[in-house]
Order: sequence, then C-alpha cells, then structure tokens
Amino acid sequence: MFVDNIKNISKTNVNAPGAVNAVRQTLVGPEQGWEGWVMRVFTLSKGGNTPRHSHDWPHINYITAGEGILYLDGEEHVVQEGAAAYIPGGAEHQFINRGEKDFSFICIVPEEGDK
Repeated sequence: MFVDNIKNISKTNVNAPGAVNAVRQTLVGPEQGWEGWVMRVFTLSKGGNTPRHSHDWPHINYITAGEGILYLDGEEHVVQEGAAAYIPGGAEHQFINRGEKDFSFICIVPEEGDK
C-alpha cells in the first residue's frame, strides 16, 4: 500500500535534449507496488515544453492544470485542465506550455517507458 501527497514527492528536471523548463515527479510505480506501470506528473513552467519525440510504448495523459498544446503526429491540439489524451506507440508527440501559468499533466506509461 502507498499513500502520499504530490507536495512530498521530489521533482527532477527533465534533461532530455529539446526539453525546456520541464520537471517530473514519479507518483506511483514499481517502487510503490504498481508492477509494470508508472504514473508521473510533468510540470512545464511558462515557455516550457517536452522534447518532440516518439517511442514504441503508448501512454495516457490527463491535464491537471494550465493550458497548452499537444503536438501529435503533425497536428496541434489545444488542451487545458480536464483534457485527456491517449498517445499510441510510435506517434510523434510533444507538450508545449503556451499559457502564463504552469502547465501540468499526468502521464502513465509501461515501466519500460519510464526512463
């Protein structure tokens, strides 16, 4: 069993090439007892973005705060708090903060995708 608050979970800068003003927090994964999956929260501050990339595994996203753009296979989708997205494996994607406030989203991936 695992119970905690995001305020107590350490933040790590996203150092991947192309990432700007991005941090991540691992909320639940194998260390907390969820074998095979990982739930993370990414926060992009003003002007921030994740790198544009693709990979073999899918992921599920839920926007928890702010507004931004989800670039997905050549199309830009405006997303804001409450939006959900499924990104299939192999799809090129990127999250971009286009707002004035922090843009945060939950990202659930198979354990192999938590690198």
